[in-house]
Amino acid sequence: MSDEPQPQPPGKQSGKHSGEQSGEQSGEQSGKGWAPRKSQAAAATKRPERTGWRRLLPTWRMVLGGLLVAAAVVIGGFFLGYHLVQIPAANALATQQANVYLYADGSVIARDGDVNRENVTLSQISEDARYAVLAAEDRDFYTESAIDPQAMVRGAWNTLTGKGKQSGSTITQQYVKNYYLRQEQTVTRKVKEFFIAIKLDREQTKDQILEGYLNTSFFGRGAYGIQSAAHAYYGIDASELDAGRAAYLAALVNAPSQYDVIIHPENRDTVEDRWNYVLDGMVDEGWLSASERAGLKFPMPKRTTVSTSLSGQRGYIVNIVKNQLVQNGIVDEDTLDTGGYRITTTLHKDKQDAFVDAVNDKLMDRLDKENREVDTYVRAGGASIDVKTGKVVAMYNGIDYVKQYTPNATRRDFQVGSSFKPFVFTAAVENGSRTHDGRPITPNTIYDGTSERPVQGWPGDRYAPENEDHRDYGDITVREATDKSVNAVYAQMAVDVGPDKVRQTAIDLGLSENTPSLSDAGPSIALGVATASVLDMAEAYATLANHGKHGDYTMIEKVTQNGQDVELPDRRTRQAVSRQAADTTTSVLRGVVENGTATAAQTAGRPAAGKTGTAEEDTAAWFAGYTPDLATVVAVMGQDPVTAGHKPLYGAMGLPRINGGGAPAEIWGQYTREALEDVPVTAFNLRLQPGAWKTQPPPGDSSTGPSSSGDPGDDGSGGGSSEAPGGTETGDESTGQDEAEPSQGQTGGGTTGGETEDGGGTATDDTGDGDANGDDDASGDDDNGDDDPGPDGLTGTLIQNSRWD
Repeated sequence: MSDEPQPQPPGKQSGKHSGEQSGEQSGEQSGKGWAPRKSQAAAATKRPERTGWRRLLPTWRMVLGGLLVAAAVVIGGFFLGYHLVQIPAANALATQQANVYLYADGSVIARDGDVNRENVTLSQISEDARYAVLAAEDRDFYTESAIDPQAMVRGAWNTLTGKGKQSGSTITQQYVKNYYLRQEQTVTRKVKEFFIAIKLDREQTKDQILEGYLNTSFFGRGAYGIQSAAHAYYGIDASELDAGRAAYLAALVNAPSQYDVIIHPENRDTVEDRWNYVLDGMVDEGWLSASERAGLKFPMPKRTTVSTSLSGQRGYIVNIVKNQLVQNGIVDEDTLDTGGYRITTTLHKDKQDAFVDAVNDKLMDRLDKENREVDTYVRAGGASIDVKTGKVVAMYNGIDYVKQYTPNATRRDFQVGSSFKPFVFTAAVENGSRTHDGRPITPNTIYDGTSERPVQGWPGDRYAPENEDHRDYGDITVREATDKSVNAVYAQMAVDVGPDKVRQTAIDLGLSENTPSLSDAGPSIALGVATASVLDMAEAYATLANHGKHGDYTMIEKVTQNGQDVELPDRRTRQAVSRQAADTTTSVLRGVVENGTATAAQTAGRPAAGKTGTAEEDTAAWFAGYTPDLATVVAVMGQDPVTAGHKPLYGAMGLPRINGGGAPAEIWGQYTREALEDVPVTAFNLRLQPGAWKTQPPPGDSSTGPSSSGDPGDDGSGGGSSEAPGGTETGDESTGQDEAEPSQGQTGGGTTGGETEDGGGTATDDTGDGDANGDDDASGDDDNGDDDPGPDGLTGTLIQNSRWD
């Protein structure tokens, strides 16, 4: 038998070998059977490999994964940015405003500050203006969210494709940029703008955002905010803007510097296209009727508008008003500097213009600075006060604030000269003073008017002032001495009254107690060595005109900040001196205008009283005067433009000298005539001291003396004099004073400052106790004959003469 394995028939194999073989076969067969099937499956699922450019494209799995990752990053970044970016404080430029100074009628005097902006509330902006801006910038503002991604993409695309820089921002985003951020075009700024806008939209109403936007947008001509823009282009408030003007201002926001058709007339067509686009948008949104739209014509802006600079009189006014705000505790200086105040002054534009015109006509236009050096020294100052209210209605401070900085109406460095003399006489009447030899001081008291006559009764050094031009007048009444401004008489009167009493009367009338050279003067106080300001003097003369009632002058009518009123201090009025003292002084000062050194003031064309004055060495000339309505003081001063030293005015205007009766009185006359052009002419209504018109014998007459001098009130008759400053008296009118004036106690005897009761005895007080037999009674009549309506009664209403009728 062969040892070779023999083939076995199927099914015959058994045992282990058979099983092993069967397993091997099975495995082999299995291997042979599955291998082909695996290759077929692989062949069936395998895709062709990508070749060429297709290899660069991501699979959908990659795209989907990338989108999911990007979404996660965006959402996470949004929430991270939302929490990280906070609404910041406003930038300095956005909060900076100008202070606006206004005339009493609401017209603008000036704006101060580096930024011309005046914030207003939305209610102070016309509806047409609001809708015009919405039509120009964001018509869906009230219905859309704070951001508009589609518009942002569109704006970016237009910028990239050269169609112009367009922010694509909503009004909310633009407001954020204006108010909170800077204007640079950076990704960081845009990201911050995005998140702040979203937050702001959640924290503020749409109206608040629109109001902020309108107050921060730039409109050109240096104007930030629609209120300043309305003034810069049309000279009106934002509340007065109609659809046509509002549409032009709205168009400006797009390109402020290029769309000003006055500066760039070549862009007129482009601007009108934008203007029409705005108006058409207003019609489309239902904010403007088609019929009204059809009737609108392009509203050309003004070529020149109210200047916001401080040139001319504006700078002086702004600084004086600022000082009054601070000094009166209305607004502190630091707060005022932050801006945003709207300050209405008491100044009247027509009167202010009239003052400037008068100074130019009567002084500045007569100067020849090229050929006369002295004419380069000439300065002028003026102030005018409403007698009844104490309000300053006009001022003159210099030719131009940017050329002559010092305000001439408020400076206190020039002597007031003889314009101080009325205060001496007022003090004499107020205090019932007597001359050194015992005679009561009245308008008709006679003094020795000899030039350089030593003053009697002065315990100090010998004082013997000279009269102007060394003229001797001999015996002269107080009234005549006032007309001619006799120094010898008034120096003696100052000693008779007492310099301290004179000083106090001047302060009571309105001069500052800090007036230089006021507190240390002796007899020279009468000659005006004090250096009060023009405004101080106007206040004091206004008190005389107002029958002795004094109220601190004011230049501020109203103050608001962001629409809220700022409280102003109450104005106090008091009887500074008795009515008789003030009115008797007025009766004397009327003669200065009619017969004395100030006849040039008659050009005012109405009853007037006043006094001229000249400083030592003719460095200043004054005229201080008043009508029943207006008190005005004018001073012409000499100052070296280089050294600022005081200079004499000899030869100025080609004249030997300038005195108060020249240019100052001429300026006063022209200004007063124009300022009161529409005011009815009224006469002075005066009550005089007892015996004011009684003639007195000269000093040294045997019939006179302390006890026999005929005190003006002793006989109760008044002893009427035919002298009246400037003309006739009328006896057919009463004193016209309804209320009685408070009585004033007297020292050393003499007349009282108060009123006596009708028929109640005399007005004298020889006991010196200040109680003059009924003078404390409030009937308002003087039992001295001056109230007599007959020929001798002179206290009634006094008029100049028939030409005033």
